[in-house]
Amino acid sequence: MNKVELVRFNKDYLKKIWELGFKEERPEWKNWDGPYFDDDYKKCESFESFLELESNFFLHDNRRCILLNSEPVGMLSRVWEDKKTRWLEIGITIYRTDLWGKGIGTKALSLWINDTFKEFDFLEHIGLTTWSGNIRMMKSAEKLGMKKEAQIRKVRYHKGIYYDSVSYGILREEWKNKLT
Repeated sequence: MNKVELVRFNKDYLKKIWELGFKEERPEWKNWDGPYFDDDYKKCESFESFLELESNFFLHDNRRCILLNSEPVGMLSRVWEDKKTRWLEIGITIYRTDLWGKGIGTKALSLWINDTFKEFDFLEHIGLTTWSGNIRMMKSAEKLGMKKEAQIRKVRYHKGIYYDSVSYGILREEWKNKLT
């Protein structure tokens, strides 16, 4: 059985993430993770250049490494849309394409939502925003019990096609009810 864990990044985990996701010019995961933002991905020729460019991002308190059977396979993030009003969004990237569609991301997101509600006991809502081209992410959000809260039509232009921005969310009480 696959064991999914969330841990803080360390240098060994970062090296594996670099090997999985940041050595290619255009890795497959980037085709699904906001591909319309062309300038937010940089190929890194060496692990040292990856550390220099990305370590602050991955080592931040609001990031976790996804381990599958003790091996790094992806990352989770939390971003404050507006800390003052307590609006927080989560995100996920699984760098190994052979693991897509196997429930690993959904399990990791479930653990992350749990951890987030525990760590931020004042938080009443967790959001997740994706785009209509990423069907797997939308299905994962729905499996977790997240509700579609917004769909902004045709605002993500990619490869000659307009896609929608789609936002999901779950309230603390909904999450508690799902767990019982």
